[in-house]
Amino acid sequence: MSLKKKFAKESFTIMNELVLPNDTNTLNNLMGGRLLHWMDIAAAISAQKHCNRIVVTASVDNVSFKHPIKLGDVITIEAKVTRAFNTSVEVRLDVWAENIPSGARQKSNEAYYTFVAFDQSARTIPVPELIPETPEEIDLFDGALRRRQLRLVLGGKMHPDDASELKALFFKA
Repeated sequence: MSLKKKFAKESFTIMNELVLPNDTNTLNNLMGGRLLHWMDIAAAISAQKHCNRIVVTASVDNVSFKHPIKLGDVITIEAKVTRAFNTSVEVRLDVWAENIPSGARQKSNEAYYTFVAFDQSARTIPVPELIPETPEEIDLFDGALRRRQLRLVLGGKMHPDDASELKALFFKA
């Protein structure tokens, strides 16, 4: 079965959320778990657009909180598939927080999520190849294999000696 190749832009997803009192902690900052939930939804939508299949979250890379997100801020989550592997895709997310009255907007987070595609019988299924077009998409695509190997090594699914892309960063042949 030959799968149609897809462009990264076809998976681009923008999701907005308003930070309400039920979303905040006692300091009136957005709870991290709530943001991770929203990011997971946006990333899943992006992955499903690429795969045209049901997808499940396989991993979430390090998520660092650069700035607190306040009650009343509007969150914009941008998600796009950066690379497709055999049955999985990597999705990059950028999170922006905006205070509408002041017009202040700042980047709050960025992360990579990995999703695996499944068929209706809950078996993994091949995903379409991704074609990067812009310089940024090409950079993200090129780095995806290193990020994937790092995830696999840290998850105990790949021996460090087999991570050739990672080793190439540290050792010259």
